[in-house]
Amino acid sequence: MTIDGTGFPAPPALVEHARRFHAEGGTPATPRVAATVLLLRPAGTDFEVYVIRRVAAMTFGGVYAFPGGGVDPSDSEAHPDWAGPDPATWAGRLGVTPDAARAVVCAAAREVFEEAGVLLAGPDPDTVVGDVSGDDWEAARQDLEARRRGFGGLLAERRLTLRSDLLLPWSRWITPEFEPRRFDTYFFVALLPRGQRTRDVSGEADHTMWVRPADALARARAGELTMLPPTLVTLAEVAAAADGAAESAGGVAAVARASAARDAATPVTPRLHVAEDGTPHFTLA
Repeated sequence: MTIDGTGFPAPPALVEHARRFHAEGGTPATPRVAATVLLLRPAGTDFEVYVIRRVAAMTFGGVYAFPGGGVDPSDSEAHPDWAGPDPATWAGRLGVTPDAARAVVCAAAREVFEEAGVLLAGPDPDTVVGDVSGDDWEAARQDLEARRRGFGGLLAERRLTLRSDLLLPWSRWITPEFEPRRFDTYFFVALLPRGQRTRDVSGEADHTMWVRPADALARARAGELTMLPPTLVTLAEVAAAADGAAESAGGVAAVARASAARDAATPVTPRLHVAEDGTPHFTLA
């Protein structure tokens, strides 16, 4: 599948699904607000991104994606110690209210801890915790994943501050109207904190890997990796942002700079379009 900044080919199954939805006068489902995080780490003169493959039994099973998930009610209730842009500033970047922005940022940090074992928090506004792979941390992560405790409570118990400044807003995608399960997803990028490592800890994935964006895109084109358009487009965007960067961090710094100019408030929603020759494709609007 070839994807550029304007659109991508429409798989026959999706085309039929969309046509049936419109023919039957279907009512679009309300999108669930979600957050996903591209964890990046330097790799020589380049950088790698962390991806997970969803287990077959899940929605989007067998598909490679970034750690993330829906905003949980506990994310709206969480009021942890906070470092970085305040919720009002985040509201401006994400195009929502301050309370909703706080929930989205909390969800992003929570999900990356639940699914990758990476914690974007520290004992003060200027530091980040080190290795969080010990048994006590794993027990806390499992409690969080099972909703036996909330993310704000976990941080308070550990006397930690949420480092919202480590999350950089990138984009926002809304699932097409004809899909039965829809998400309004905010994409963030974040550099893997020094001293931490990703771990295959979530029961929602059956394979994880670090991969260069260009390699991931090439393998997707070859049919080796299955990825949805938002993932493919985002990989292409971060690769382009770092292209030609000379920083010793391998382009990660260039991606961080590019995030400052990104529009993470205006949603991208793929829409089905049929060309004059009858060829269907999705446009990005």
